[in-house]
Amino acid sequence: MRALLQRVSSARVTVDGRVTGQIERGFVILLGVTHTDTPAEAEWLAAKVAGLRLFEDDAGKMNRALADVGGSFLVVSQFTLYGNAQKGRRPSFTAAARPELAEPLVDYFCQHLRAAGFTVATGVFGAHMDVEIHNDGPVTLLVERDHM
Repeated sequence: MRALLQRVSSARVTVDGRVTGQIERGFVILLGVTHTDTPAEAEWLAAKVAGLRLFEDDAGKMNRALADVGGSFLVVSQFTLYGNAQKGRRPSFTAAARPELAEPLVDYFCQHLRAAGFTVATGVFGAHMDVEIHNDGPVTLLVERDHM
């Protein structure tokens, strides 16, 4: 799994003109799933992003986690995080998991964040979404476990 994490002052997802998920201060997680991902990957990644200290303390250092600032998550499934544009002009998405594997793992990831006490808003899996992100910083980080 890959999580492209963005620290935001606010964000929202709209599908067919209807807001499906919205947060104020927090993290937007664009979440990609590949064929070899398991529930254990989702658990590890949820714990990792929940504990990241990317908010400033009183000294201006990134030393506070999301829980310390009362923030929320907005999780948006994004298969294009596993796009490969090395050859040609049209990316290949063969490394992205099929929906029947990806959707339950995205849901499981969100469940783990909620179980940890976080508010989690989401997009709609497989839908065409308009995602409005107000980056704070900007602070953007790609998080994934090294499989080697």
